[in-house]
Amino acid sequence: MKAITINKFGHPNETFETIEYPVPLIGDDDVLIKVMATSINPIDYKIRGGYLPHLVPSFPAILHCDVSGIVEQVGSNVTEFQIGDHIYGCIGGVAGIDGALAEYTKADYRLLSRMPKNLNFAEAAAIPLVGITAYEAIFQRANIQPGQKILVYGSIGGVGHLALQFAKALGAEVYATVSNEMQAVIAKKLGADYTINYKEETVENFVAEYTGGKGFDLVFDTIGNQNLYNSFNAVKIKGTVVTTLSLDTIDISPVHEKALEFHTVYMIIPILYNDIAGKIEHGQILKHITRLVEQGKVKPLIDKRKFTFGQIAEAHQYAETNGNTGKIAITVN
Repeated sequence: MKAITINKFGHPNETFETIEYPVPLIGDDDVLIKVMATSINPIDYKIRGGYLPHLVPSFPAILHCDVSGIVEQVGSNVTEFQIGDHIYGCIGGVAGIDGALAEYTKADYRLLSRMPKNLNFAEAAAIPLVGITAYEAIFQRANIQPGQKILVYGSIGGVGHLALQFAKALGAEVYATVSNEMQAVIAKKLGADYTINYKEETVENFVAEYTGGKGFDLVFDTIGNQNLYNSFNAVKIKGTVVTTLSLDTIDISPVHEKALEFHTVYMIIPILYNDIAGKIEHGQILKHITRLVEQGKVKPLIDKRKFTFGQIAEAHQYAETNGNTGKIAITVN
């Protein structure tokens, strides 16, 4: 089969190459997937660029965590899927596990779900990593109650735009940070009750305007690191802050001073550590997301630019310029 691999770190034009590669041999708990689409997450281009060397599969490395495709074979322990099923999931591309940039890939069946019937392969491939991350934050960490005020930083990013919709589905009053009017329009279409231009409004001003100075019940921060100070300032006393990025050295004394609940989400842990219970949970989360999508409560935001596997270097360059709005989908043809 054809596979797109890297043998070194660096610029996308200098790293990706297409080679002949063996079709994966599946184990008892695996399915073989005919790959139809993938999507780009920051972890994908950070690995390629050499910024996360501890997460790199062995060279030649087949990257990309997210996949959608068609089941070609099933292992002896697999009863949930049959040949021909359309499935999706976050399957690998890290730490010795091949990813989606190939004609075929294999995956632990417990990481997978059938695709939503109302999505195509490109749309489905845009969901798994960001969808599971947003789901863990909103449904599992946040314990959202109807009517609570929820602030989402990075509201039309990959994780943020789904978190916004999940919070709305739970009956929250959703406040979305944006940087311009175009983003505000998109956030409103996705269900945000209010949008806040963080470039024009200070945290103190919008907390005063929208919460009477008390602060939001929950702040979900997909920006992280130094922006966590804004999150701590925006949340109410005994409120909750959830972040997807806390790799910086910061003063967390506000967590103590306001008696906050503070959670982090790192969804690839089950893949990194072969955590069977975590893999099962990921599959169950995707099944719930599938139902929400089919019910019309959630939809992925896809960037207007379309790429094929043959344009993988161009797609990575585009992603790294942050010029995209929504997820970048990449299809076989």
